Amino acid sequence: MRGLKKVLLSAVAFAALGGVAQAAPAEKVKIGLVTTLTGPSAVLGQQIRDGFLLSVQQNGGKIGGIEAEVIVVDDEQKPDVAVNRVRGLIERDKVDFVVGPVFSNIAVAMFKPVVQSETFFISPNSGTSNFAGRDCSPYYFVTSYQNDQMHGVLGKHAQNEGLKRVVLMVPNYQAGKDSVAGFKRHYEGEIVDEIYTSLGQLDFSAELARIAALQPDALFTFMPGGMGVNLTKQFRQAGLADKVKFLSAFTVDETTLPAQRDDAVGFFGGANWAPDFDNEQSKAFVAAYEAAFDNVPGTYAMQAFDAAQLLDSAVRGVGGDLSDKDAVRAALMKADFPSLRGEFTFNHNGYPIQDFYLVKAAKREDGKYQTEIVEKIFDDYADDYAGQCRLGS
Repeated sequence: MRGLKKVLLSAVAFAALGGVAQAAPAEKVKIGLVTTLTGPSAVLGQQIRDGFLLSVQQNGGKIGGIEAEVIVVDDEQKPDVAVNRVRGLIERDKVDFVVGPVFSNIAVAMFKPVVQSETFFISPNSGTSNFAGRDCSPYYFVTSYQNDQMHGVLGKHAQNEGLKRVVLMVPNYQAGKDSVAGFKRHYEGEIVDEIYTSLGQLDFSAELARIAALQPDALFTFMPGGMGVNLTKQFRQAGLADKVKFLSAFTVDETTLPAQRDDAVGFFGGANWAPDFDNEQSKAFVAAYEAAFDNVPGTYAMQAFDAAQLLDSAVRGVGGDLSDKDAVRAALMKADFPSLRGEFTFNHNGYPIQDFYLVKAAKREDGKYQTEIVEKIFDDYADDYAGQCRLGS
């Protein structure tokens, strides 16, 4: 599988022989994949890149039966860089679809230049509340979730478990604010404190001392990537793991567990999928991903794989004719593909309706770490902002 990994990581176009006997098909489907590939959070972007490209490779280098060219660009986790590079993808490279990014602040910056150009924008991770509601667009689709929802899993779990006093700690940007909203929507106990950190912060000693003094029943946090690695280690080193229940989304997952290891085992999270998910397509995906990249896929990789499968189904659904935007949108809305997470449909705002689970970090028999499903928390959960979206059903 080393050869496969080399092909995937090269981010060059996949070529395939043959054609499709359909009316007015495009000669090539061009996709701009914008993700974070440098800095402490690069592992998140790498999972998105690798999951997407693995799907394309398994489809013979095609999207909808047509030769696919995937142009991967690094947004460097900087909104201005992302905007400049996505404009290049649209104006110079003439991409048919933009896929990405990891972070919500990047998505907010990219949104206007993408949708105003009438280019379809597929998010395999970021899902901000405004784009689900008042700022929804017929050109914007999300294969992940609305940001609040993952965090709502932990709020509902805390409520169900009777945890009376909780501290919230998140980065001070849109996704952090959405995470707080999601937790609060389902939790009725006392919020002892709300702590907002800088995005990218790696030293939490002051915040952990503050939490220890407050003596809450639980800490709810959202700290993706390198932030989550450091927080988890420092939380256990501070002696809080046996005193304060650790609840999080995107803080303890397959992107952070290789570094967190035993420090994170037993910590709880919220997710729409986990590597032990019990359906055949998911099992095949996990096996192929681990063989190709020698690491365990997380939700980032899963949602990116599904994004490629979505595009494949839509391009196939219009017979390769991408000129009719209304037809392409209708084909995307059908979501006519077997999602790795099982049941998956789009709401009228382009966000998924899906199930959500409480998961727990565990060490596997082979020594690798992964999250595993504990119980289903929400069934067919539609986001709470869809009613604000002006698009018809």
